Amino acid sequence: MSTHRIHIFISHSWAYSSHYETLCEWIYSRVWRFGQASLVFADYSVPKDDPIHDAPTEGALMDAILRKIARSHVVVIPTGMYATYSKWIAKEILGAGEKGKPILAVNPWGQQRRSVVVADAAGKIVGWNRQSVVGGIWELYRQ
Repeated sequence: MSTHRIHIFISHSWAYSSHYETLCEWIYSRVWRFGQASLVFADYSVPKDDPIHDAPTEGALMDAILRKIARSHVVVIPTGMYATYSKWIAKEILGAGEKGKPILAVNPWGQQRRSVVVADAAGKIVGWNRQSVVGGIWELYRQ
């Protein structure tokens, strides 16, 4: 059996942090297994309760976020419509592309519309389901 430590950056809007919190619970609450592989996830996100305090400017903050994305294996982004209008999520999508990091788009449960910006940038799109999210991360990690 092999163990894979997978670094995850979950992009999110602090105003819609419930999506982030649910994804964290699903991903980090247990050790996952796929066949003979054991998966251990590490959170490289910027949660509301642990923001980047030492960034004196918006540019410095973006650099700090891009460093987190660069050290991640997969970027996870909920496709809520707020993502379409978030300048930070747009920058994170560009950063993921520049760093060659695959994006997993997650359609929140019950969402009637989804962000085309996120969906178009995604390497894979999954539904709002624990198994689908973790399976999508595993698939993108192995590519």
